[in-house]
Amino acid sequence: MTAPQALRQLVLMGAMTVFAVLPGGAASQENVPANPASRDLPETHLGKGYEALKQERYDVAEEEFRAALALDPKLTLRARFPLAVSLFELHKPDEARRELETVRRETGDHPNILYYLGRMDIDDRNFEGAIRNLNNAAAKPPFPDTAYYLGFAYFKHGDLKLAEKWLKDAARANPQDSRVPYQLAFVYRKEGREEEAKKALALSDELRHNKDNDSRLKMDCGQKLDQGLRDEAHALCDQLYDDNNAEKLTALGTIYGQHGDLEAALKPLQRAAQLSPQAPQMQYNLALVYFQMNQFERAKGALVSAVPRWPDLFPLNALYGATLLKLGEAMPARDALAHAHQLNPQDVPTSDMLYLATLGVAREHLKAHRYGDSLRYFTEAANLKPQEPAPHHGMAEIYEATGRTAEGQVEEQKAKALSKAAGLQQ
Repeated sequence: MTAPQALRQLVLMGAMTVFAVLPGGAASQENVPANPASRDLPETHLGKGYEALKQERYDVAEEEFRAALALDPKLTLRARFPLAVSLFELHKPDEARRELETVRRETGDHPNILYYLGRMDIDDRNFEGAIRNLNNAAAKPPFPDTAYYLGFAYFKHGDLKLAEKWLKDAARANPQDSRVPYQLAFVYRKEGREEEAKKALALSDELRHNKDNDSRLKMDCGQKLDQGLRDEAHALCDQLYDDNNAEKLTALGTIYGQHGDLEAALKPLQRAAQLSPQAPQMQYNLALVYFQMNQFERAKGALVSAVPRWPDLFPLNALYGATLLKLGEAMPARDALAHAHQLNPQDVPTSDMLYLATLGVAREHLKAHRYGDSLRYFTEAANLKPQEPAPHHGMAEIYEATGRTAEGQVEEQKAKALSKAAGLQQ
């Protein structure tokens, strides 16, 4: 896995996830405003920041994470660390190091912090510092290439024995990374082991060739699926199946899913989720296929533990809310969708689902004669969709039931006017 791939994996896992086990790593979804678009919320900037990271738009990510921190300077775990990652990718090492050291002071020597500090030490040719930081990170490696960079640092520092040890560890952690045997070849040559160096270079070439071949298989597979030739497509696509490689399994499942072959997508995505149970990307991909197959309980099962651990990933929260809504769980659906709406107020489907969930909660309270709560949620629904008559019908019913006849008549008139306007528009 290359450095950009490592970053993308970090983003897909949610950059805040590196601190998921630390206090403050999760965001509460209680008392979430139903219509946050009218306020400048840190959650909105976090959502935009993570989306920008995923798209490798690091300048935009920097801007959004700085905006989130300006609104809430305590967002060390959720904003400052991904800001440091953005700065690292923008080749602003001094600023990136400053942010990382701030996070380090507040959270301790977490492997992800040490990984990036070690990477910057290598860039600065401070190989002793890189060895120190990456050694500590390697105790619980955050990425498969942690050992590669540690081996590289040892090589540059002149310690061939430890360079070989860590590069061999890197080969076991990420056997598809062609950089590892390539670097090992330099170690072997320094040690006078020319035959082993030649074998390592040959392996590096083979891995690069395999990667190119996989790219062609993916393209051919997609084309066959588009042509409706599923048997031929499966014969090609299944060559990408690797029972012990979550990344390749995810790519295969995604190809099938994107081309509508949900049954075929299920097996590789299930296996990828088993291999990487802590990665939200894997759980999201699997849950999305379950959702598309109308297997909503299974979709919920794939998401239920992922959402609290990675609260600032919009796709997770939106899909979780949609799943709960399909299951008729109006209140938890409303909470999840309200938080998703905070993260991305511009997403129309999420706003539509939030309206339906809020309306459902209001009706549940009305049925139970909890008029105060019902009125609050009908009001929230009306704020979400001012053009809809249903919330006003509900409010009118509450006012009539509680003896506030005049207010009920006003709301009923609003409902009738909105219904008429909707009819005219149609």
